[in-house]
Amino acid sequence: MVPTLSPDAASASRGDAGRGGRVASLRSERLRSHRLSAPAPTVLAAAEHMLATQAQEFWGGRWALAARTRGEPTLRDVDAAFDRGEIIRAWTMRGTIHALPASDLAWVLSVTGERQFRKAAAVHRAEAIDADELARAERLARAALRGGDGLARKEMFAVWEAGGVSTRAQRGYHLLFALSVRGILCQGGVVPREAGPTREQFWVLAEEWAPDQAAPADALAEFFVRYIRSHGPAGARDFAWWSGLPLGLARKAAEAASGRIDIVDDEPEPQYVVAGPAPRRSASAHEVHALPPFEEYYLSYVDRTVPCAPGFLAAIGPSMNGIVRPILVARGEAVGVWTHSVAVGRHADDPIPELFSPDAATDAEIAAALDRYKAFITA
Repeated sequence: MVPTLSPDAASASRGDAGRGGRVASLRSERLRSHRLSAPAPTVLAAAEHMLATQAQEFWGGRWALAARTRGEPTLRDVDAAFDRGEIIRAWTMRGTIHALPASDLAWVLSVTGERQFRKAAAVHRAEAIDADELARAERLARAALRGGDGLARKEMFAVWEAGGVSTRAQRGYHLLFALSVRGILCQGGVVPREAGPTREQFWVLAEEWAPDQAAPADALAEFFVRYIRSHGPAGARDFAWWSGLPLGLARKAAEAASGRIDIVDDEPEPQYVVAGPAPRRSASAHEVHALPPFEEYYLSYVDRTVPCAPGFLAAIGPSMNGIVRPILVARGEAVGVWTHSVAVGRHADDPIPELFSPDAATDAEIAAALDRYKAFITA
């Protein structure tokens, strides 16, 4: 039997019966928006649909895209999309790393980059990263990377140290962040790793690695539409949390996008979907998913009691240290968590599930969901 967490709370895992119908409808529509019940044809198509997929855990971001893709894509398939320059990773919003189509980087940062940079001002002052220091770091990075070269993190730090720019403690990290939110650097192809899944990417010049940038007529409106397309039904407060933008600006974005979205509910505020046909559900789509840490289906909303009963939110997170655990989702409901290591020698171990209630999903369903992940990470 699969182990369970808090079996005495099993009845709570079905939520408030009074709102059961609305919750079930929301789950069904969001599963489709997230391409979990309507998988995308390719990894790139999944990334384009999601726009920005949380990926500070590199393996988790790659699995999030694979889980939304038709068939059984492997880690190599996702890494190939990074190596081809189709997908990159960058700090797109909230000071958090996301995976996104390379062509969408510039316009997304035109909305979020300066706000992220200003929010880091106190840290930059504490680390003595002023405009002159950042300019020196940029010149050194451009000289080292010009011509399409890429450097691993330690190699990038070595370039800075040799040029007189200190990377002590967390200073190197904050230099990478500052140059990334300014659109200078991004993370491109994967760094090879023997006998296990790679954990990092090469740092590259964004203008060379991703030269063909999209240019929407209204970047703020496009941002809202792309969020609703991949996360709806959802509202302006959800978008504000996900994007890191102020609520007033989020409402302005919804207004600017009004010709491209429809209101489908008004509780607790207008809830939107994108106008036009939604992705077609697949009869072969899985009903039970093992999803990664910081999963978009769970994390990207103000009210997380739609995908998860209130009594189990703490078991998933965010915890005090900001961690959000991998989740098991059955028919739209978060029914447990799971653990797995991507360390060399351990990545082939079986993932370990813990269910919130014994009848949330069958042992066979949970095993099949975890087996799909294991096949992905070990192929």
